[in-house]
Amino acid sequence: MSPRKPATPGEGKPDDVDKIAEDAKEAKEAAATETSEAAAEEQPKAKRRGVRRKAAPKAEGTAAEVTDVGKDAAEAALKEGASEPVAEAEEAGDTEAKSAAEVAAATAEPEVEQAPKPKRRGVRRKPAADKAKETKPERKRPQRDYGDTPPMVRAHAKYVRTSARKARLVCDHIRGKSVEEARAILAHANRDVARDWSKLLESAVANAEHNHELIGDDLRIHAVKADEGPTLKRFRPRAMGRATKIRKRTSHLSITLTPKDGNR
Repeated sequence: MSPRKPATPGEGKPDDVDKIAEDAKEAKEAAATETSEAAAEEQPKAKRRGVRRKAAPKAEGTAAEVTDVGKDAAEAALKEGASEPVAEAEEAGDTEAKSAAEVAAATAEPEVEQAPKPKRRGVRRKPAADKAKETKPERKRPQRDYGDTPPMVRAHAKYVRTSARKARLVCDHIRGKSVEEARAILAHANRDVARDWSKLLESAVANAEHNHELIGDDLRIHAVKADEGPTLKRFRPRAMGRATKIRKRTSHLSITLTPKDGNR
């Protein structure tokens, strides 16, 4: 076999060569458009800047610092070498600065003064020393006018653990007696119920002195009595399985005092 000859650049079909060149051109254009789109997407958006407001001119300072008019006048005065134009320029600048400050003060919102809140006041407690010094006024009892009827002071003792019969044996000795004599009789009595009668007598005397403003030694026993109270029933065993009743009797004692002379 004979060796194959290499293809020369001019050889081949002309239609295929044109097609390959067009495809390569389209591929380059597509790649360029993709890179431009990617760069546009990656580029950050510009920040939106707000409108910057001009600051109000300050009232303080020289005319050259506040307005351009003052600056021009000052420079012209310096070039000419005169002192009077400089003074006039400064005065013009000061007046313009003052007018600007007045306009700014007029346009500013007035400050509302807030009323101070009222202080919360608590209840002031009095010290213990002041409370001790305060003394209650003495209560004056009204003078009672009983008229012709003498006052009667009573005292009662209920459910006394003694029988009414035994209590009457003692109270019969003090009926109609004065308080001093009744105290002596009850102090020397041999019965246990005399102690209950003595307590009741002292209670009646205290009632007369405290409630009726009477003198205890000037009183006498007007009435005294012993009534039967409820009986407590108990039982005790007896012979042959019987039970007998035990009656534990009680009594209600009462005493009435009155002045000796019958009047107050």
